[in-house]
Amino acid sequence: MSTPITVVPGQDRTVPVPVAVGAGMTNRGMVRDRNEDSILTDPSGTLWAVADGMGGYGNGDVASDIVIDCLAKIPDGVDPGPALVARLKEANDLVLERQRAPGMGRMGSTVVAVLINRAVAHVAWAGDSRAYLLRGGHLRPLTRDHSVVQEMVDRGELPPEAAESHPESHIVTRAVGGGAELEVDLVSVPLLVGDRLLLCSDGLTRCVYEQTVEALLRDASGPEDACQKLLREALDSGAPDNVSAIAVLIREP
Repeated sequence: MSTPITVVPGQDRTVPVPVAVGAGMTNRGMVRDRNEDSILTDPSGTLWAVADGMGGYGNGDVASDIVIDCLAKIPDGVDPGPALVARLKEANDLVLERQRAPGMGRMGSTVVAVLINRAVAHVAWAGDSRAYLLRGGHLRPLTRDHSVVQEMVDRGELPPEAAESHPESHIVTRAVGGGAELEVDLVSVPLLVGDRLLLCSDGLTRCVYEQTVEALLRDASGPEDACQKLLREALDSGAPDNVSAIAVLIREP
């Protein structure tokens, strides 16, 4: 009797690995004077990120730029999870240092980042920027907001459907630059051909329902078309905040 063999997608290096192609767009929205979001897109298909500068603190664009600059320095061939955490902690230290510069004051940024390695998406985040996976036409979140409202939902004090409209929905409990120690959450998800990933700032999810996001992402002809449709929907809905979206398609090599 032969021994059964289990093949984990992306682990057998003799098997062609699905590749990721994507696009990203960011817009200041219909109300804000400037765009404090920053995004990272990767032509090689490896590393993607959205950083949402915290405008209420001032200089949010400086903080989000620092986050993206630190993530962009991740080299090839590293252990994805620890590398993401290390760069975000480095960004936290740099943002805190910049806060002490004359005329700067308090600043911060939420972040969601995905590093794809051999058909596995390694997702790291802090705050309420989100990552979603569309598989088989159905959208599911990969992240869970670090926010006051999410904590209220978790405690059973607020129904999930009331979260987005709650007056404290903008208050996050974690952010780069929010304190001396940054706690980063991680999740790893094996990817399949046909999967679509979405990274976005809360400027998208606050004014576009998840059912609409699902339909637009599912029906888009490709990543760029998905971003265009999502941003247009947000702008048509009033877009009171900056809006950023990155769409990634997993396809045959």
